[in-house]
Amino acid sequence: MAPHEAGKACPQQMQKLTPMRSTVKSNAKKGYRKGTHRLISPLETIERVQPHLTKFGITRVANITGLDKIGLPVVSVYRPNARSLAVSQGKGLGLSAAKASGLMEAIELHHAENVKLPLKLASLADVSQEGTILDVSKLPRQFKQQLPADRQILWCEGHDLIEDNPIWVPYEMVHTNFTLPLSGSSGYFQMSSNGLASGNCWQEAVSHGICELVERDALALWSASGSTTCTKSRLNLASVEDPDCLAVMKMLREAGQAVGVWSITTDIGLPAFACTLVDLHPNHLGQLYVSDGSGCHCSREVALLRALTEAAQTRLTFIAGARDDAHRDFFEIARNRDRILEVQRRVIEGGESSGLHFSEVPSFEEQSFEYDIARQIEQLRSVGIEQLAIVNLGGYIEGIDVVRVVIPGLEGLHDAPGYVPGKRLKQQKRSCAGGS
Repeated sequence: MAPHEAGKACPQQMQKLTPMRSTVKSNAKKGYRKGTHRLISPLETIERVQPHLTKFGITRVANITGLDKIGLPVVSVYRPNARSLAVSQGKGLGLSAAKASGLMEAIELHHAENVKLPLKLASLADVSQEGTILDVSKLPRQFKQQLPADRQILWCEGHDLIEDNPIWVPYEMVHTNFTLPLSGSSGYFQMSSNGLASGNCWQEAVSHGICELVERDALALWSASGSTTCTKSRLNLASVEDPDCLAVMKMLREAGQAVGVWSITTDIGLPAFACTLVDLHPNHLGQLYVSDGSGCHCSREVALLRALTEAAQTRLTFIAGARDDAHRDFFEIARNRDRILEVQRRVIEGGESSGLHFSEVPSFEEQSFEYDIARQIEQLRSVGIEQLAIVNLGGYIEGIDVVRVVIPGLEGLHDAPGYVPGKRLKQQKRSCAGGS
């Protein structure tokens, strides 16, 4: 899991990226860089989408920050008639950032629940004769068996950023309409929102979707290494100098949280972190909470901030009970006192001022999203990734783009029921079993 050296994007890749979306301005510059990298500020994003919330089924945006003692802004966005998650959450350094985050998540889910694309019902054997197809053998699976060549499923067309050509993608890897009958899925692939992303421009959405897939892959590989028992990847928080990350860590400590952060950056080399928060003392009801978060981004500062703020958001999810797709066990395990005390011991014993120096984690500071994408492609290709499919889900309003990113070869949601480990996770487990 050694990181790659930082470098500049490959010009050849940039040439492949620009013709794909001629209607979007090339070299989209990052206009907002406080805690995140966006084309425009969170407030401008909110103003852009606010008049159209009813189109997306959004009935309420609730500020739930006050339900916890940390004070980091967290909001819940409600879509009662959703076909997947009815409640989306957003977090950020300020309330406008949290609100924009939650709204964009809800909007991208609405797009994926209401896909407006031509679909083809065909077998793997038949569709392969009509053009390039995604390597289905490398997609996250629910069953050990591969998709039979004669099994008819629904397909939609995407675009492969690596080869710069059209590519057929299984529809169930694109949509999130979980109310569809069995004809909407084959049952062979893991259906989730992993890789679904929205943005203020197409490039912003694509870059975000790639990072999410790499983050999930990193979490899967990290799960094989012992998670919080791993000391060599624990981050020395005293080595962090980013003012936004420092401000959030100060809020967490003042709220009585023990903070543990690990670099889960893989051989892909895009910076990724996992964060665990645990109460040092019970609250007035005698309760203790432990919560986790993770983040991936080309910038190590943004990746770390995402992990910290997501852990705080997850904590509020437990407090508010807002995750409507979660089984009761999800919340009960989070409040299991024996488990919490064990996590507390591990986090405290590890200490915040020892371990990996923040500067040792790779970071790629680019000025535009297009160069971010080129960097991401370069890093993925270096570990043998051969396809990177983008399915454009459009934008129901001007200035908002939604995409689904699918990357065969990366691990999916490893802790989901029935998940079949892919090649990368199997190799990681063998490596850890061998003591390397």
